[in-house]
Amino acid sequence: MLAAELRLHDVRVLVLEKETEPASSVRVVGLHIRSLELLAMRGLLDRVLPQGRRRPAGGFFAAIPAPVPQGLDSAYAFLLGIQQPVIVRLLEEHATGLGARVLRGRAVTGVEQDGDGVTVELAGGERLRSRYLVGCDGSRSTVRKLLGVGFPGEPARTDTLMGEMEVGVPQEEIIAKVAEIQETQHRFWLRPFGNGLYSVVVPGAEVGDRTRPPTLDEFRRQLRAVAGTDFGVHSPRWLSRFGDATRLADRYRTGRVLLAGDAAHIHPPIGGQGLNLGLQDAFNLGWKLAAQVRGWAPGTLLDTYHAERHPVAADVLDNTRAQMELASPEPGPRAVRRLLTELMAFDEVNRHLTEKITATGVRYHFGDGPDLLGRRLTDIDVKQGNLYGLLHHGRGLLLDRTGYLTTGGWSDRVDHLADPTADLDVPCVLLRPDGHVAWIGDDQQDLNDHLSRWFGEPTG
Repeated sequence: MLAAELRLHDVRVLVLEKETEPASSVRVVGLHIRSLELLAMRGLLDRVLPQGRRRPAGGFFAAIPAPVPQGLDSAYAFLLGIQQPVIVRLLEEHATGLGARVLRGRAVTGVEQDGDGVTVELAGGERLRSRYLVGCDGSRSTVRKLLGVGFPGEPARTDTLMGEMEVGVPQEEIIAKVAEIQETQHRFWLRPFGNGLYSVVVPGAEVGDRTRPPTLDEFRRQLRAVAGTDFGVHSPRWLSRFGDATRLADRYRTGRVLLAGDAAHIHPPIGGQGLNLGLQDAFNLGWKLAAQVRGWAPGTLLDTYHAERHPVAADVLDNTRAQMELASPEPGPRAVRRLLTELMAFDEVNRHLTEKITATGVRYHFGDGPDLLGRRLTDIDVKQGNLYGLLHHGRGLLLDRTGYLTTGGWSDRVDHLADPTADLDVPCVLLRPDGHVAWIGDDQQDLNDHLSRWFGEPTG
């Protein structure tokens, strides 16, 4: 995703992938509302939607049963379940279609940087030179370790087994047993996934090695230990384990090297936020790094990546910590869970927690101003169709309801739409390429100041 964002600005990109082939495990991941919005901004959603299955945007927080809250302010208010290899393939096709190069079987073993660029050493001894490097290399990030960036947090205390497989008992028996077990054990479920497959989650016996996938026999033992039956599970599609380790990198940037995704933050998968958090990192970073390479970035623009995304990740870590506590079978957490279940009957509470999980409640701190400042703008109707259709090229956008403002010397970086019919409660907004509102007002000089703040000096 980051490679594609950079290519939108004609930045040369090379993706180094240590694996020789795409992952073969057909794991299903969930795309939350904000990620669906970002894909819509780049014209990708029409390709993605037919490949997934929609489910209502409710009951995300700690799997507490709750309806879809009222007033979810999005045209994409659902969860899309999609096979991980499918979304990886679609994003790779998008990036390479824009001109990104992907080299497989290239493991990074060394990183050195100086004032002009970064030298990367590969496992075979090859050395490559670039202006910047971004480590998107996962929770055990080689790049992060080579930089010496701290990764404080808590190690895993629990282990949970997850997989997709077939079962050998009637669905009615499964429903009854799952309902019984979930009265006290919330890290347990068997959910039908179609084509005879079930998604199976069960607590592990001990904290295991995450690099070693569990066996089907291990699933059977734990199912019998927790539910008294192994449900006749067989023919697994994929098996994995996850812990509740929670860690956040001290810094997302060290000179010309940056971190994104799981290289910068890890947390339990409860709520399904991890993949989405990484995609949203890429959207925040891509246009800023491109501006730096292209030479028009204001002096502090690249540093806003850490300033904006680090607190977002910290909030995700906190809400997953809370959700894991609520999944505990101990009496205290069970009592808190019952109380929170009562509170989620209030739509305001339900909506607040849903917006937290789906990242639609994120607000970056751009200074004093209306509540909309720093938030994402939803996909409103405009005279040219819909707003997100105007953001496919990754440029800024001035949405002008007055008709007398101009982008002037920034028109090579910021588009201008004069539309008095736009569904806005404010006269004009300046959108960054990631869809967040950077300015609200109707004064040209004030607008110019903010154009300089985000898009550098004017040309011409």
